[in-house]
Amino acid sequence: MFGEFLRRLTAPSPAPLPEVDARLALTALLVRIARSDNHYAASEIARIDQIVAARYGLTPEAAGELRAQAEALEAEAPDTVRFTRAIKDAVPYEDRRSVIEALWQVALADGGRADEENALMRLTANLLGVSDRDSALARQKAERT
Repeated sequence: MFGEFLRRLTAPSPAPLPEVDARLALTALLVRIARSDNHYAASEIARIDQIVAARYGLTPEAAGELRAQAEALEAEAPDTVRFTRAIKDAVPYEDRRSVIEALWQVALADGGRADEENALMRLTANLLGVSDRDSALARQKAERT
């Protein structure tokens, strides 16, 4: 289903993604962080829907549809590097910091931080080129919300 999209992500020198594909890649990354502890909680699903609805001005139904597509993509995607490279190429640094905050919101939505989530967050922040300091500030902000 997502074969062409994944081929573009895995190309040696991928072209920057169109906005609609960047949305899908970001949402799939949110799904990946939620699934990283092998417990995809309803609270995490709701948080993903809230984030993508607010970020992209979507209705709740459209946000749910985007998340459903992202769930399927995430299940087929080989690794996190592909999503982060696509997002890093398509999103300015300041917006990548907000991506890290959104990822922290999802990771914290179920009330805890699993080791798998912490490890994936460290990897993702690094791959997105977001400093450890900015990632920590994003986590603190997410903990307050």
